[in-house]
Amino acid sequence: MNTVVVAGHPNTRQVKEAAVTEPKSYALEVPGAVLTYDVLEPSRPADHPPLFIFGSPMAAADFAQLADHLDDRTVITYDPRGAERSRLAAGARVTTPIHADDYHRVVAAVGLGPVDAFGSSGGAVNALAWVGTHPDDVRTLVAHEPPLTALLPDRDIARRVQDDIVETYRRDGFGPAMAKFIQLVMYPTRLPDDYLERPAPDPGLFGLPTRDDGRRDDLLLGKNLATMPQFTPDLDALRASAVRIVPAVGERGDGTLARRGGLALADALGVDPVVFPGDHSGFVSSRFFPCNDPAAFARSLREVLAGSR
Repeated sequence: MNTVVVAGHPNTRQVKEAAVTEPKSYALEVPGAVLTYDVLEPSRPADHPPLFIFGSPMAAADFAQLADHLDDRTVITYDPRGAERSRLAAGARVTTPIHADDYHRVVAAVGLGPVDAFGSSGGAVNALAWVGTHPDDVRTLVAHEPPLTALLPDRDIARRVQDDIVETYRRDGFGPAMAKFIQLVMYPTRLPDDYLERPAPDPGLFGLPTRDDGRRDDLLLGKNLATMPQFTPDLDALRASAVRIVPAVGERGDGTLARRGGLALADALGVDPVVFPGDHSGFVSSRFFPCNDPAAFARSLREVLAGSR
């Protein structure tokens, strides 16, 4: 299929044709990367702002089930730089402010004006930087379970643990590092000071590779975790912003780092957190997350965006 220029999307190229009810995908050149984003037009249009949905390192495909249940508004999704279809230039950096700038550039390229936004996990962290620098881009931001290390009482040990995961990845590869990451995000309470003195988890117990394949291109382990734990949101700017910021947590996962981050953000902003169905990935149902209900999650998101929750 030939690539064509799409009117209204400056500096972008259409990379996939689709029916009206299927997403159209575009490539956007930005400093250090080429981003791929999708625009899904509603099958039953209503008077709602466009909704930009994103995570980090989760890509557009991870939000497909949620998007399917939001067919009353235009939905925008994207692959973060270096993930899935988006390409990262050799030697290019990946930081929270850079991700935030990518969000701004995607919204500008779509050209539909201020959007509502749903950011999950690292995407919610990046979104706080985005709102701080480009508040005119956003109407309402739902920040779902942001792992905001800087706002946690155990921030010092949490940062050291994440630094250790990055060093493990660089030294030993994917399996050992991912096992440590899974152990961290599942830990159900504040991290004890002696956390790093405990035995490292066996990758095999998580079904992970035990041999190093030599690759070091994992976005989460090699780049995001190296910088995101150091990010501290500008709380004064967020409190003063005209953007409505809604901290959100899952109904399951008490005590986990990301859920505690969402609660800490709500406390820092002086608002009540909104509880969504499911766990940290409540918008995805799969054999790994069989109890999650994307339809129920979408209903909650609609209510929050409408201001009824």
